[in-house]
Amino acid sequence: MTLDIRPAPVLAPSRPVTPQRDAATQPRRIERFRSARWFSAITVVLDVLSAAGAVVLAQWWLPGAMEVRDFSEDSWAFVLFVVAALATRSMYTRKLNIKFLDDFEPVETAVAMAALATLTVLLQADPSFQSVELAAAQDRPGDLVLRVWVCAAILMPTVRLGKSLVYRYLRRKFRIAAPTLIVGSGPIAHQLIARMHQVAEYGLRPVGVLDDTRPPDDGLLDVPYLGTLYNLESAARATHAEELIVAPSLVPDEQLAHAAMVAHTLGIRVRVVPRLMDVVGVGARVEHLGGIPLIVLCHVDPKGWQFAFKHVSDKLVAGVGLLAISPVFIGLALLVKISSPGPVFYRQERIGRDGKIFDCLKFRSMRPQDPADAGFAMEDGSAPGGVEGVDRRTRIGKVMRQTSMDELPQLLNVLRGDMSLVGPRPERPAFVELFELQVRRYGDRHRVKAGITGWAQVHGLRGQTSIADRAEFDNYYIENWSLRLDFRILLLTVLAVLHKAED
Repeated sequence: MTLDIRPAPVLAPSRPVTPQRDAATQPRRIERFRSARWFSAITVVLDVLSAAGAVVLAQWWLPGAMEVRDFSEDSWAFVLFVVAALATRSMYTRKLNIKFLDDFEPVETAVAMAALATLTVLLQADPSFQSVELAAAQDRPGDLVLRVWVCAAILMPTVRLGKSLVYRYLRRKFRIAAPTLIVGSGPIAHQLIARMHQVAEYGLRPVGVLDDTRPPDDGLLDVPYLGTLYNLESAARATHAEELIVAPSLVPDEQLAHAAMVAHTLGIRVRVVPRLMDVVGVGARVEHLGGIPLIVLCHVDPKGWQFAFKHVSDKLVAGVGLLAISPVFIGLALLVKISSPGPVFYRQERIGRDGKIFDCLKFRSMRPQDPADAGFAMEDGSAPGGVEGVDRRTRIGKVMRQTSMDELPQLLNVLRGDMSLVGPRPERPAFVELFELQVRRYGDRHRVKAGITGWAQVHGLRGQTSIADRAEFDNYYIENWSLRLDFRILLLTVLAVLHKAED
């Protein structure tokens, strides 16, 4: 089958394309560092310097080592080993979102492997190191490698953390982002554009949309329509595009494949949104049946043994946590009781796993409602939360809400089995019925127990924020659940609590 690649008439964009103006707003010296080549080079250099620094520190830390035998030259093999180990983990590939926690485990594993490889080199270089005399001298090669390991395990993640913070700052401050073309103009394309605008850390800036049909201007969030896929090359040159994202659309697969090949010849990185995106998780992998790629989907069963283990762990941690914070818990209960008349706990019906209703507990943070208080009108598309209507918070209530300490009684909900430590935040029955009608896949979040904290909350979706965004993040959490992800969310929650939850 031969694909017709005759150029189509170039349609006038719905808005003028002015890449020069965008580029001019960004310092050119900083702008160049967004490229994959510069990113990889800088990361390699920083890893080499930090690994070399670990070797120097270890040699300085080992007094008298050179009096036994000069094996310091061989210890520099650690630098080569650790860089090679990181390369095998794809740690020099630029990613959309620069997350230090994603780098931590691979870096520590690479450091450990490199240290063992270095020790092997030192022992094989001269077997006399294993003699009785040197054993009495505290086995200097082993001492040196141990110190290299410790120094590198601290220094290398620290340097990577600094790099991550700098890159995130530059992306937010100077809007350093790769010009990106999007194929498709449906809801998924709209969602992609919204995410690029909302999260500068992704490092992508939408500069144009290509599709067989021209969408309404209000559906592209101020991104110009640049014509059909036949205009890809001219659109890429006009916008200086560096990235191409292919979203599901009505464009034939043959044209999409050809567009990807054209983009590659232009040096553009291509990313594809899978048509079955709702079931493609981080554990999916690609296999080949002959020359046909097959995506193997990983399935997380909310009714399986993994979640049963999670629930047992939740109850154990909640019990230990309640014992540990019992003085704070009792103190807050007393302050609530004396702050205003009413009960210590505020109980509210919420929807949990499989749509079951339970009483969600909080420390009461408001005085009783005055009948004269006006009602509350929620913004369209936003979730309820925060201060709704008249502010009736007590003094201690304001402090508890700002520090999220009013949520502590939900540890009792965890012990009762109503909730988990981590999961989608529960909502009131009336709002659940409304959101299930309005929000795509909202009901899917009830496959698991509700949580005290969740993947959406640590990404800033707290209070009166988009319920559609919350549902998207909650379903991502369920389909990619792991104990490691739970631990990460708990760690991020601690960091988030250090910031005020609400004014």
